[in-house]
Amino acid sequence: MRVKDGLVKSDMEKLTFYAVSAPEKLDRIGAYLAERLTRDVVRHRYGYVVIAMEALDQLLMACHSQSIKPFVESFLHMVAKLLESREPDLQVLGTNSFVKFANIEEDTPSYHRRYDFFVSQFSAMCHSTHEELETRNRIRVAGIKGLQGVVRKTVNDELQAIIWEPQHMDKLIPSMLFNMQDNEDSERAGEENPASLAESCFRELLGRAAYGNMNNAVRPVLVHLDNHRLWDPNDFAVSCFRIIMYSIQAQHSHHVIQQVLSHLDTHSKNTPRVRAGIVQVLLETVAIAAKGSIGPTVLEVFNTLLKHLRMSVDFELGDGSRRNSASSLSSTRTKESEERIVQNAIIQTIGFFGGNLPDYQRAEVMMFIMGKVPVYGTPCHTLDTVKIGHQGTKRIQMMLLSSLIMVTSGFKCKTMCAGLPAAFLEPLCSISLMEDSELRQLVLEILHNIIDRHDNRAKLRGIRIIPNVSALKIKREKMSKQDVGFMKKHGQQLYRHIYLGCKEEDNVQKNFELLFTALALITIELANEEVVIDLMRLSLALQDMALTNEENMPMFIRCGIMALVAAYLNFLSQMIASPSFCQHVSKVIELRNLEAPNLLPEHVFREQCVLPDSLDRADTGLYFQTADLAEALTLPGYNAERLAIPYIPQVTDEDRLPRRKSFVDTISLQVDILSNSLPDQSHLAEEITFETLKKAIETTGLEEQERERRRQVMEKFQKAPFEEIAAHCESKANMLHDRLAQIFELTIRPPPSPSGTVTVTSGHGQYQSVPVYEMKFPDLCVY
Repeated sequence: MRVKDGLVKSDMEKLTFYAVSAPEKLDRIGAYLAERLTRDVVRHRYGYVVIAMEALDQLLMACHSQSIKPFVESFLHMVAKLLESREPDLQVLGTNSFVKFANIEEDTPSYHRRYDFFVSQFSAMCHSTHEELETRNRIRVAGIKGLQGVVRKTVNDELQAIIWEPQHMDKLIPSMLFNMQDNEDSERAGEENPASLAESCFRELLGRAAYGNMNNAVRPVLVHLDNHRLWDPNDFAVSCFRIIMYSIQAQHSHHVIQQVLSHLDTHSKNTPRVRAGIVQVLLETVAIAAKGSIGPTVLEVFNTLLKHLRMSVDFELGDGSRRNSASSLSSTRTKESEERIVQNAIIQTIGFFGGNLPDYQRAEVMMFIMGKVPVYGTPCHTLDTVKIGHQGTKRIQMMLLSSLIMVTSGFKCKTMCAGLPAAFLEPLCSISLMEDSELRQLVLEILHNIIDRHDNRAKLRGIRIIPNVSALKIKREKMSKQDVGFMKKHGQQLYRHIYLGCKEEDNVQKNFELLFTALALITIELANEEVVIDLMRLSLALQDMALTNEENMPMFIRCGIMALVAAYLNFLSQMIASPSFCQHVSKVIELRNLEAPNLLPEHVFREQCVLPDSLDRADTGLYFQTADLAEALTLPGYNAERLAIPYIPQVTDEDRLPRRKSFVDTISLQVDILSNSLPDQSHLAEEITFETLKKAIETTGLEEQERERRRQVMEKFQKAPFEEIAAHCESKANMLHDRLAQIFELTIRPPPSPSGTVTVTSGHGQYQSVPVYEMKFPDLCVY
């Protein structure tokens, strides 16, 4: 047989017929061909090698009996010989034969066959560094096809689960990623391009990964990105994890997220850009996972991100001792800017992930994040703010509130009790009293996101006198019973924080705009007749506060409050559609336009607005009068008489904090001093001694303790759950019954009997007989 003639067709047909007719001879045929091929490889007779491999391929494709197992061993031995050679043509030939074998579905599994050598050899071919580009690409493509064949041959075979073990995945995955990354010949298409072929193989491998194999499949990706420093820039890392998330089964997504989170923990002390790159990759993974199943990792994601947010602030602000040196000033600024990149990436990830969750999970995440926000005067166990100081605490507050804005964006709660539970509303309102205008703005935006359930906020942007509210086409629904109950329980809390938020001296135009929007949204979403009256009382109280100026507020704040009241009452009058009420409000606004334009929002918030020196209360026509509003409010259902009751914000525990003293506390303190300083005339002549003062102090302390105890009892019965109150009352009732049982046992006992009485000692009954002569009988029974 001459080499140039190739494989003789007639002879091959005879050999195939013989092998099919006598399958027990296949092993001897394979051994013979393997021996010939080995000798030809050593002698570099490559033509005969090609003929032998072609014959083996045809025999393999024709014979599918169980006796083919020994023949496969000879076949794989010959393929291994070709792969071991240094000739690219032989390596490609061996790979093509192995791929044909991999596509054959065997009837019975193989118990002893292993592919360790092929994984190693094909992986080495994927990293070929041949001088010629064309040859290098051929070898790499062959290596990728070989790995793809190994995957197809083993991944569905339960007996070959060993392919998912780390020693094999550490070769398979980096080989594919290396070719995906090193895309030199991008013009080639399809299977001739190593990068596209590697990506296809990578997707196929991940798509076949089962639940228990995900960790072994993802870990080599992270290691490869570390070894090749691909987190900064992270374009390739983001691309890899997009492929991963779209290739795996949806229910396995949380495995990938857990792997990235643990990797972020591993790099917690790495450079800011590396950490930012990992966080951005996490953003891509959660963005895809949030659309499907995310498993139990929701709060774990937020907990890890918030921990790294705190660490980033520590890194940025913790080096205070080195900030003073001029030599490190530029490096410090660079570090700060890089840490800002990390922080912004974390906030964006938190917001995007939370914003894509279903509403019921989003409410849990809102509560979780709010629990992490440090609030002055309350214990904070999760974020220790002592080391980072006031500036660091403020930074954390700003970032967490910013992420809450993103989480609450588009949140549509069916009832306001679900959107603003007490555990969320109380700390949020506490932050709204912080002495920082930016924090208060963030809080108001969060409230807008939650309260606005019909997307009306965009129509109310800015603070202005709206000439025709009906043209805004505001959407609203009838107020539900649950929302009515919410306003009865928490309405005063909202009014109070709006009232106190208006008088802050650092308020700017945006604060007043957000306060106006908050009042308008409460009117649209949560206002019935009773709430409307409360909002009018609140507006009149704000106007009175600006006129009396007992807080010594700047003139800009006073005029801003006047403008806010005018804009809101104009909006409210048109919303309730009361002609007389609208007429009165319009009359005041027109008079202000003529005589005091600086009391209207269109003028007071201009850059060059001239503010008055004082506000004259005698100009009654410029202000909204309680009597006139009550007379104008003639609609049925509105109790206009309540307008005469001045609004006073309720006192809470927050007002006792040293960081702030509220207006109400000042009034109550003055009242207490005045009432205590005017004793009865009968006691004026009483001599004041040391004992008298001591007694007075002790009495005051006892009264204060008693008052505090009563307040705690009332608060417990108002806010505690019904089950807790019932358990408390039941324990007291059980205690009472036990006492009564003891008393009855001592007083009501059966008379002694000669037959004996039963006494229970240590759980065992004992009979004690009493002699007749020792028994004491009543006098009436003795004769």
